Amino acid sequence: MHYKTIKGRRIIREIANSLPANRYTKTCKPLMKIDIIYFDAGGGHRAAATALELAIAQRGLGWTVRLVHLQEVLDKIDIFRQVFRLRLEDVYNLLLRKGWTLGSGFMLKVMHFLIRLYHPLQVWLLKKHWEKDPPDVVLSVVPNFDRALYQAWQQVKPGAPYVTVITDLADFPPHFWLEAQKQIVFCGTAKAEAQAKEILLPGSTIIRTSGMVLHPRFYEPITADRAAELTQRGLDPALPTGIILFGGYGSSVMPSIIERLAGFAGRVQFIVICGKNEKLRQKFLNLETPLKLHIEGFTKQVPLFMHLSDFMIGKPGPGSISEALHMKLPVIVERNAFTLPQERYNADFVKEYEVGLVLDNFQGIAAAVDELLVPANLARFQANAAAMRNRAVFEIPAELEKLLS
Repeated sequence: MHYKTIKGRRIIREIANSLPANRYTKTCKPLMKIDIIYFDAGGGHRAAATALELAIAQRGLGWTVRLVHLQEVLDKIDIFRQVFRLRLEDVYNLLLRKGWTLGSGFMLKVMHFLIRLYHPLQVWLLKKHWEKDPPDVVLSVVPNFDRALYQAWQQVKPGAPYVTVITDLADFPPHFWLEAQKQIVFCGTAKAEAQAKEILLPGSTIIRTSGMVLHPRFYEPITADRAAELTQRGLDPALPTGIILFGGYGSSVMPSIIERLAGFAGRVQFIVICGKNEKLRQKFLNLETPLKLHIEGFTKQVPLFMHLSDFMIGKPGPGSISEALHMKLPVIVERNAFTLPQERYNADFVKEYEVGLVLDNFQGIAAAVDELLVPANLARFQANAAAMRNRAVFEIPAELEKLLS
């Protein structure tokens, strides 16, 4: 008898039902399938998505994690791509690299207007995407599109969990991270938690983590000998070391910072991270300065370079600040009209928790470094940074396991 006949299949079912249930069939649960939504407007969202994917895998839950690039799902309605042949996220990243961020508050309002205008199409495209192969849970690490993501997901699977992990130190309402919806939200600061309680609908689950999501590599022990590593890179182990870090593409302001710090030759040295900006790296390699410098391009060894440093100079991005504080480094950042609106609280956070200095602009960088390197100041800032103890990337999978089991 052929197994494909109806009678054959019935016999197989009867034999299977007559067998005693083993321990595996009694306890085995369906594996969870999670879609993590990210985009590449700034480097922090993809970084958070991949960090969570890795942390979930390391926890051994057996869940299937799919990273979904929101820009690719919505490409058909990206008017910037249609008109300028550049994706919206590429335009945003170009503005960041060039430092063209004056008036970014107005640009954000324009972007929110366009998002509202195209909201029905966003929902339709997202719904169409998920209907093909729906997950069990949707987890977003992107701002601005929370309403469209939530509504599309609820149309596909009404009542299924929708999770937002806020990757900024605070929301920038209205309609940035949080919407009046019933969902699960992870917040890394007291301010973000308070905002969530005010904005979300009753019945939402709000979970406070100990900080921002960092890549698990920041928690791996570093056994390298600090003096040997500095010497190998042409630096003096006896000098205080600063790391200059402005994200994955660096910043045009970095050379001028070094020029303003030339008077610190013999007193301070610097590790300069240029990221994927090869022109910037070449500019530094050709720069004449009395300072001891180690110039680095794109690298995955940021934890090591922070381990070799005593403080950081950079932009007030949530990722770079959180990485520095986790590595016990005080920070020097600026806050002014060029600072992105959603990042201005990050500078306030630095002041509030006394983990560094905030400048009106980097023209005052020399005085700031002088103040930071006063032994009592440096020790106080470093102790405050060390007290943060951020383990959010491990807390989120643990909490999800409780909530979704």
